[in-house]
Amino acid sequence: MAGKATVPQTFNIVIVGQHGRLAYEALLFAASLRHCSPGFKGRLIVAEPQAGVRWKNDPSIKDADIRAALVDFGAEIIPFTNTYFGETYPYGNKIEMLKVLPKGEPFVFFDTDTLITGDITKVPFDFDRPSASLRREGTWPEPQLYGPGYTALWKSLYDKFGLDFESSLDLSEPDEYWRRYLYFNAGFFYYRCPRLFGAKFLEYALAIRDSPPVELCAQSFDPWLDQVALPLVIHALGGGRDALAPGYLDGEVSCHYRFLPLLYARESERVIDVLEKIAAPNKLKKVLKGSNAIKRTVYQGRGHKVRALFDQDHLPRKEQMIRNQIKKNGFWIR
Repeated sequence: MAGKATVPQTFNIVIVGQHGRLAYEALLFAASLRHCSPGFKGRLIVAEPQAGVRWKNDPSIKDADIRAALVDFGAEIIPFTNTYFGETYPYGNKIEMLKVLPKGEPFVFFDTDTLITGDITKVPFDFDRPSASLRREGTWPEPQLYGPGYTALWKSLYDKFGLDFESSLDLSEPDEYWRRYLYFNAGFFYYRCPRLFGAKFLEYALAIRDSPPVELCAQSFDPWLDQVALPLVIHALGGGRDALAPGYLDGEVSCHYRFLPLLYARESERVIDVLEKIAAPNKLKKVLKGSNAIKRTVYQGRGHKVRALFDQDHLPRKEQMIRNQIKKNGFWIR
């Protein structure tokens, strides 16, 4: 793990919690934060979408036991309203919730399907230089056979927003290879002010959705819209792929597991140990058993059966191949 030690910083952590799977994941996240990073002094905010015209059903956390358990872990549940996204694009929650976070206070956003596995106060964030997760695959764009390639597709977006394209490139990677272009997973991101970050994120996402460059006419933005806009936001705010020392997030300090079967299939023994330790107390177990995925994968031992299907030192290259193997053996659950 690289990077020099820094004086502990004060910042807030935010996740999105809503009815169903995300509520239980939020509870696991909160439990892991308190277990692995007891010295964290910032606010843990659970941003909660509210019922409204953008949702057919009320998305708020309805289970009183989950709400109480979150509060027991020191979480603050803060409501927000979807104005532009909602049920048709729930990934937009991570864009719209930024408007209700404390103005001018540094923040780190995590996807709810994340565990904190180390001391987050030791992460050397430079909140003036935003960044996001580099644990990603080349999911977007998908250049067409006779259409524009990666360079033309990405450059059309930088041009649309008046951004310098050349300085975003990783010139150590070959031309027309997806890693050459700035692209993140939106599983975490951070900045010195959520309102500034959120305003630009919303501006770019809506402009891409509603009036994309002609070069992108054959590209899909569902579910990739947030990850298309995110690198543009980070580049515009002076950040980049090298803004955070490697080995901390998506490493020693956090794990974006996505789904519990994937966690058992590919993550380290330490991640599994953290999950099973935080889920063990009876008071929490009574609440978490309300999730069929947690009950069957963690408490009934199916996770270890999933793990036995794979050689963790020689995993399939693509996540979809891992999923397919789990499904083939009847252990997939979400």
